[in-house]
Amino acid sequence: MSESTIRPHVIGVAGGSGSGKSSLARRLVESRPEGSARLVALDWYYRDLSQLDEAERARVNFDEPSALELDLLVEHLGELVAGRTVAAPRYDFATHCRLEGSTPVAPAELIVVEGLHVLAWPPLRERLDLAVYLDADRELCLSRRAARDGVERGRDPESIRRQFLDTVWPMHQRHVEPSRANADLVLDARESLESSLAAVTAALEVRS
Repeated sequence: MSESTIRPHVIGVAGGSGSGKSSLARRLVESRPEGSARLVALDWYYRDLSQLDEAERARVNFDEPSALELDLLVEHLGELVAGRTVAAPRYDFATHCRLEGSTPVAPAELIVVEGLHVLAWPPLRERLDLAVYLDADRELCLSRRAARDGVERGRDPESIRRQFLDTVWPMHQRHVEPSRANADLVLDARESLESSLAAVTAALEVRS
């Protein structure tokens, strides 16, 4: 792995499914000078289910922390903080399997980690210099998730709603919402993206 002398700040962005955390994380990276910030998504670290048949994969609760290979993510963050490039896994949501190959992620001044459980799992949380939580109610999360899954994952509205009510929101209440207490900064998900970006940027400047 290549090495760098950079010692990055690590921001964690968490919140419910559909809260806008991915959009905020991408905007944070895009707002920095080119090459000075990297995005790391929890979604890349879903466990490979290629050993299961299609019916078995459909029964997996993907909103449980155990569905993610969080140990590998923490290992990769440690490597990035130490100034070394990592090979992030690639995941296909249509098949619930990892794709061949990997995505190189180089160290940078700022690493933005986003995902449901960023603030819920202590070994991951301990890697963060700033913890951000996007607060969104159930109806906002459901409407945004329906729009995303319909377009990006080709799912029908009824299956999206059923999964949301059966597993997504119960797991949100069990694992994600309690992690709000671990945030340094709580943002209203209904606020504009630029307003949220400004708040995070100001908080990061205070801690830098």
